[in-house]
Amino acid sequence: MRTLPLSNARDIPVLGLGTWRMGEAANRRAAEVAAVRDAITMGYRLIDTAEMYGEGGAETVLGQALAEALRAGDVRRDELFIVSKVYPHNASRRGTPEACERSLKRLGLDTIDLYLLHWRGSHSLRETADAMQALVAKGRIGHWGVSNFDTEDMEELAQAVGPGPGCAANQVYLSLGERGPEFSLLPWLRERGMPLMAYSPIDQGALASDKALGALAARLGVTAAQLALAAVIARPGVVAIPKAVRSAHLQENLAAANLELDAATLAELDSLHPPPRRKAPLAMI
Repeated sequence: MRTLPLSNARDIPVLGLGTWRMGEAANRRAAEVAAVRDAITMGYRLIDTAEMYGEGGAETVLGQALAEALRAGDVRRDELFIVSKVYPHNASRRGTPEACERSLKRLGLDTIDLYLLHWRGSHSLRETADAMQALVAKGRIGHWGVSNFDTEDMEELAQAVGPGPGCAANQVYLSLGERGPEFSLLPWLRERGMPLMAYSPIDQGALASDKALGALAARLGVTAAQLALAAVIARPGVVAIPKAVRSAHLQENLAAANLELDAATLAELDSLHPPPRRKAPLAMI
């Protein structure tokens, strides 16, 4: 799996697994745990979650799957890259470490590899950054970052961060159907060596049934979903975290990481889903 560098010489895989909508129903828990176990067995090493997902339910699902996989020897902890997020209303100097400890307990881990502010809230960016840096110093998280921050937000954050480890990544909505971040945000992040983590990179599955995209994918011998994913991670500095539960979809997504797109294919994709010509508000789901 190709990786991108983070600070402190830690790398992050360019393709991972999202867990949004997991942990919301008790009758789906066993299937969701099995899906995460399946993903780890296939080779997924980056897994993204949040305290918001199922109000901790997704972290609980992931925690059970991780415990089973580690106990079975399917993977080592140092091979995994686990991401979670703090609610904005919890992101105070005191609330951030308290939320982090709850997430760690649900995950059954000693450290979260990357901990993100889910979106901007009422607490000051300096207060949240200070709390994040303190968590890094204590070893409770490896890196910290943000989610749903546009270029102006990143500029403001850069001014607010004091001495200590800075923001390592920004997770936003990016796909062939939503390319807004490519106009100014992605270049800004690239200049500073911060990966952009793309959530909903297949537009919540909508691109899998895009007829024009499907026709191009068929010529390449792949599916529309694979082509959509490959197009996202073909952009330098971008990581994608699609959610999948079915084994076939997990395998399909993972195979997209090995798909190399030539200049002609990328140009055709641009004609089907043009890049932005002007700045637009950052899309959120």
